[in-house]
Amino acid sequence: MKTNVAAAAALATVMTLGIAQSADAAGKKKEKCYGVSLAGQNDCGNLAGTHSCAGQSTVDNDIGEWRLVPTGTCKDLGGYNRKEAKEMFKKMKADMKG
Repeated sequence: MKTNVAAAAALATVMTLGIAQSADAAGKKKEKCYGVSLAGQNDCGNLAGTHSCAGQSTVDNDIGEWRLVPTGTCKDLGGYNRKEAKEMFKKMKADMKG
C-alpha cells in the first residue's frame, strides 16, 4: 500500500513538472545559440556535420554546437547566432589547414 502511495506521489510530481515546463515553453520564443552548450548538452546537429543528434557534443562551448535559449538571451550567455558561428567555424578550419 505504501508503495502505491509513493508511486502515485512520484507520478503526480513528474506530471506537474512536465505541465509547468510545457506551459513555460509554449509562451516563450526560442533561438539557436551557438557556442554555449556544455559537452553532451547540445540540442541537435553541429556545423561540422559530424553528428545530427542532441547530446552528442564532446567539448564545452564548441562554436559549432548549439542549444535553444530564450530569444534575446544568446549574446548575454556569450553565444553567437548561426551566421556568426559559421563564419568563425570556417575561419578556424582555414587556420588549421595553414
